[in-house]
Amino acid sequence: MKKFNITVNGKSYEVDVEEIGGASTPSPVRRQETAAPTPAPAPAKAAAPAPKAAPAPVVEGGETVNSPMPGTILDIKVNVGDTVADGAVLVILEAMKMENEIMAPVAGKVLSINVTKGASVNSGDVLVVIG
Repeated sequence: MKKFNITVNGKSYEVDVEEIGGASTPSPVRRQETAAPTPAPAPAKAAAPAPKAAPAPVVEGGETVNSPMPGTILDIKVNVGDTVADGAVLVILEAMKMENEIMAPVAGKVLSINVTKGASVNSGDVLVVIG
């Protein structure tokens, strides 16, 4: 168990952190607390996010199916060229630990699929184009 002093918004907190797995390291020597709290170390910089794949161009002249909320694409139920009925499930979108079926608003032919399985999408992103 390691103890750390963390300062958040000017308030100091003492936290215990348990190290799980890996090689064990010797515990640091305890020292007496002084009247003034010690400043917390600067937070480590986060790793740069992976570059996003370039979005597929949106096909003109079709009905676009947009993401209603941010989430992750779990499954794509159609392929380009498939004929779908009104209300057919196109994509499964996971948002807030729930699986949401994104359905076709109109009947037609799938002109393009603009997402991939496992991709993160934002609200309003074009998922599928139906013509």
